[in-house]
Formats: sequence, C-alpha cells, structure tokens
Amino acid sequence: MASGRERRAEAETFTARLKKQWHRARVGVRRAAVDYFRGDGSDWIALAGLLLTIPLIATATLVNPVWFSPAALVMPVVVGGLLLRPASLLGLYAASATALIVESVRLGPYTEGPSRVTPGVVLVVAACGFFGLLLAQFRSRVGVPWRRGGTMLFDLRERIRVQSKLPGLPDGWHREMALRPAGGQSFSGDFVVAARTNGGRTLEVVLTDVSGKGMDAGSRALLLSGAFGGLLGSLPPHAFLPAANGYLLRQDWDEGFATSIHLVLDLDSGDYELYSAGHPPGLQLSAGTGRWEEKAAEGPLLGVYDGAQFDPVKGSLRPGDVLMLFTDGLVETADRDIVEGIDRLTGEADRYVAGGFHGAAWHLIEAVAKDVNDDRALLLICREGPTAASAR
Repeated sequence: MASGRERRAEAETFTARLKKQWHRARVGVRRAAVDYFRGDGSDWIALAGLLLTIPLIATATLVNPVWFSPAALVMPVVVGGLLLRPASLLGLYAASATALIVESVRLGPYTEGPSRVTPGVVLVVAACGFFGLLLAQFRSRVGVPWRRGGTMLFDLRERIRVQSKLPGLPDGWHREMALRPAGGQSFSGDFVVAARTNGGRTLEVVLTDVSGKGMDAGSRALLLSGAFGGLLGSLPPHAFLPAANGYLLRQDWDEGFATSIHLVLDLDSGDYELYSAGHPPGLQLSAGTGRWEEKAAEGPLLGVYDGAQFDPVKGSLRPGDVLMLFTDGLVETADRDIVEGIDRLTGEADRYVAGGFHGAAWHLIEAVAKDVNDDRALLLICREGPTAASAR
C-alpha cells in the first residue's frame, strides 16, 4: 500500500506532469504532420513556416540587397502554391505584398540604383502568385493534394501492372508479357487480365486495347481491367465477351469501344479456344512445319451495339508450338497496314525458334515497333518440347 502511494505521489510531481505534457504535445504534432502529408490535415504548419520565412527574407534584403534580391520573395510564394489551400494562400500573398512595400520604402526608388524593388520584381512575384493560386484552386476542386497526387498515380500504375501479371504455369509451359505505352508514358490503354480456372487446369487470358492511347486511355483501362478481372472466371468462357460488351455499353463513354481477345487454354491437353472482339488475329507457330498460322475469330468491337455474338476459333498447342497475341499498335501504323506488320513480326519471331522464346516478348516490340506512337502489347504462350523443358 505504501509503495503504491509513493508511486502515485511521484507521478503527480511537477517533473512527471511536464513529461506527460511534452509527450502529448509531441504525439499531437507528429499526428498533425502525418495527416498533413497524407492530405487529410490542416495546412497551418506549412502556413506558419512560410509566414516566418517572409520577414527573414525581407530583413536579409534590407541588410544586403546585392546578395538577397527583392525577387527572393518569390520562393515562399511558389512553395505556398504547392502546399497551401486557396484561403491560406491569400494570407501568404498579403504578407508577401506587405514585405515588398516595406522593402520598396526602405530601399528607395528603383531609379536611384540597383537592387531595388522594380516593377519587374513586382510582376514576377505577382505572376507566380497568380499561377500558384490557380494550382491551389485546381487541387481543392479535385480533392487531391499535390503530396498525394503523385502517390495516387504511382499506385494506379502499379495496380495495372499487378492486374496484368500472368499466373504461373505448370512445367512444360512458358508465358511472358511485354507492354510499351505510347510516348514512353507510364499509363497504357492496353492491358491483360489472366486467371487459372477450372481447378487450375485452364488458363484464361484476356488482352484488351482500349480506344485512345497513353494517359487518355489509362483511366478507362484501369476501370475496365478491374471489371474484366472480376468477370474472368466468374462466367463460362463463351459468356465473358458478351458480359464485357454489356458493361462497356453501360458506361456511355464518348470513346466507348475497345478490342479484346480471350484465350481459353487447357493446360493438360493443349487445346484452346480463341474469342475475339474486333481484335487482330492470334498467331500460332507449328513446331512441325515451322510456319506461323493466323487464328482469326469472329466478333465485333466491344461497346458498339448490344446483343453481339462472338464465335471462337479452336486450335491445339503441341510440344514446341507457340501462340502469340498482340495489339494493333504492334503491327499497324499510318504508313504500314496490318498484313505487312504481321509479316514483319513473324519474320522477327523466326529468329527465336531455334533458341527458344524466353525473354523474346520485349525484344520483339523493340525490333518491330520501337518508335511507334501507340500502345503496344505482346503476349507469348509456349508449350515447350522435351528438349527445352529438360534444358531449363
């Protein structure tokens, strides 16, 4: 009992209370900072810091205007345009204007010598403030602070890549996928969704090309890839493209169409069905003849009209055979039709027949359509022969 009373008395001392208050203040500041950089908290910390820098800059300018130009006030104005909300930004601009007025009065008229507050300095600071206010209003309207905007775009890009990842295949099979967005951007209108269904026995892959390219088609591709990923495996193979077509029609987009090719491959037998919605044909390499054969299924574009029918083409992959699926950006350009593009693609692919197609997808895009300003995607499915499987 006595020891308990002593501990309570010690806890009630001034030093203990001071430590508790310091700990609470530190936790509160840390939480406020975390909320701020997540875009959820107030911007008072940034506003207070920027307001403190303005008198420091003004004082340095008055002491040594040669080294600290009056135009240095543009720095907190620019930073404020990136960090603050519009209401806080107006307060920062008022403080900057006050500092300019004080500097102008203390330094004298700009006609009496250098390092004065000239009309050009005022125009530069005002112009930066104007564009900063536009950025702040845009962020406020969108609801995404600049601190989270880049993170959000990065997250969207990684989600597309994860959804385009192909599942692992059993021994004797090889798959690889290469994707090149238009203009070297991070977002593409081409995407892949894939899944092992039927207890892992069947591989279903859907390669889709959304109308548009690059950033313009990236957001629609992300939405469709999520929807198509949910449909894949939840419906019978013959019902996937009709369901995808109905979903696209319900979006009512201005550029509301897409091409798609759906592969349903039995990993035990090698038999497959290929459904197409206005997509370029697949190409199959026969190990027995060494020739490429087009596999063209019948079906209209997705998102054009309701009640579309999609008839499959059937085939079989024997040991040593290769199936290649691609988007039109790989084989069709303004000065080259699709037939010529397919010939060029198969000609380049023949170089990998002897050594195997491991790592070939990326190199084929580089060789066939390196400088094409369009999204390009290439998918390879190889059934390896006994020699290749034993060597691997």
